[in-house]
Amino acid sequence: MAQPPAGRRILTHGVFGGVAFDPREEIPMIVLLPARTRRHFLSTLAVAGGGLLYTPGVLAEQLALTPRQTEGPFYPSRLPLDTDNDLIVVNAALSPADGVITHLTGRLLDASGAPVRNAVVEIWQCDAHGVYLHPGSDRSGSRDGNFQGFGRFLTGTTGEYYFRTIKPVAYPGRTPHIHFRIARGGKELLTTQCYVEGDAGNARDGVLRGIRDERARRSVIVPFAPLPQSTAGELQARFDVVLGATPGA
Repeated sequence: MAQPPAGRRILTHGVFGGVAFDPREEIPMIVLLPARTRRHFLSTLAVAGGGLLYTPGVLAEQLALTPRQTEGPFYPSRLPLDTDNDLIVVNAALSPADGVITHLTGRLLDASGAPVRNAVVEIWQCDAHGVYLHPGSDRSGSRDGNFQGFGRFLTGTTGEYYFRTIKPVAYPGRTPHIHFRIARGGKELLTTQCYVEGDAGNARDGVLRGIRDERARRSVIVPFAPLPQSTAGELQARFDVVLGATPGA
């Protein structure tokens, strides 16, 4: 097996809940991160996730069910060859994607607060130029070929997921957002979107404003905050997804 470049470590599925990668599912779960970035991110992740330990009844009362939202017209028409959880680097490319690197994580929970394992979390979003991995979006031919645009992660026993991506940007008619789709055992459980807290476009976005329940609307808007001690201006965001019904075992 090829060794990672000097100064970099393989961040495996084992770090995020012991996810077992099944090559038959074609859902690779490996991402390369600089050692310093990895250490600071994992320490922050441990703090952020500390309040989400499963406590039946108590936690359930505090949870807001994640609202279902439209898939939109730009789910990839053809999936890229690389569909792992690192959207910044495509396969073995040397040039990273344009945009502000963001470490996006969260947990997938059922309505009682229990983690949901063996679920596939898919995300897709436009690149830093506002273009999706879809021919209907790239009318100007400006798509960033170094941005994967789509990724997958298989949750482990803690329900945790992780993606390295970019901070979402606006494009005509929409505030910055990231699309999510959750599936388990071949069955789609939820499609929703995640938004940037404090973005001025949120108040004008018809899709976001379509969530009438204020608590539910707040649940899909999360801070994209500086990653502590990052020298590259990287961000971190946590988006926990709460399903409305307990999936079957």
